[in-house]
Amino acid sequence: MDRIKNGYKSVSNIYDKYITSGNMFFKIGAKIIWGINEKEYTIKLLDYISNDFIGKILDIPAGTGVLTYEKYKKLNNSKIICMDYSNDMLEIAKKRFENSKINNVECKQGDVGNIPFENETFDMVLSMNGFHAFPEKEKAFNEIRRVLKNNGFFIGCFYIKEITKRTDWFVKNIFVKNGTFTPPFYSKSEIMEILNKEYKELELWNVGSIICFKCKKQL
Repeated sequence: MDRIKNGYKSVSNIYDKYITSGNMFFKIGAKIIWGINEKEYTIKLLDYISNDFIGKILDIPAGTGVLTYEKYKKLNNSKIICMDYSNDMLEIAKKRFENSKINNVECKQGDVGNIPFENETFDMVLSMNGFHAFPEKEKAFNEIRRVLKNNGFFIGCFYIKEITKRTDWFVKNIFVKNGTFTPPFYSKSEIMEILNKEYKELELWNVGSIICFKCKKQL
């Protein structure tokens, strides 16, 4: 786990530009590595959350909040817990939410493999760009399901293997080595099987090697 903390510590100062393709260098990089345009999938994914949503949301991993803070400005009827294993990323998120005067967000350091909340606490769990980093992925799935209420929404996105060989090469030779991605990784069919077993009303699509989904917990 220290490897993951160190990995994200090393990229925390450039993470915002990388994840949003914030300049021409990162735009070209996103096109080469992932075969996607900036924000191509995150905007559609966050549109799954209606602005009048009422309830408690867990955002894990929250990262720096760069992808979500504009959305969270609009969720006045929601209480949002932003959790991340990396304190470096979380400190950036805290400052961003404070500067944006977003008062319904609480930032909390924590591990997705041991989420510090009671069963069925949340009406929604949002997990963007996290599962490819989690070392114990099955445990993460179990913990997310545990803290989610029955009929609660699980929305997320992350890297999947076997879609684009070029992307798989970069993941194996760059991201795994720098500690920001942790194998093993799932294929699209494996994710569909996992989610269909525990959730209902699954909507699933991918942009290049990024899988995106929305589903509801069923007993």
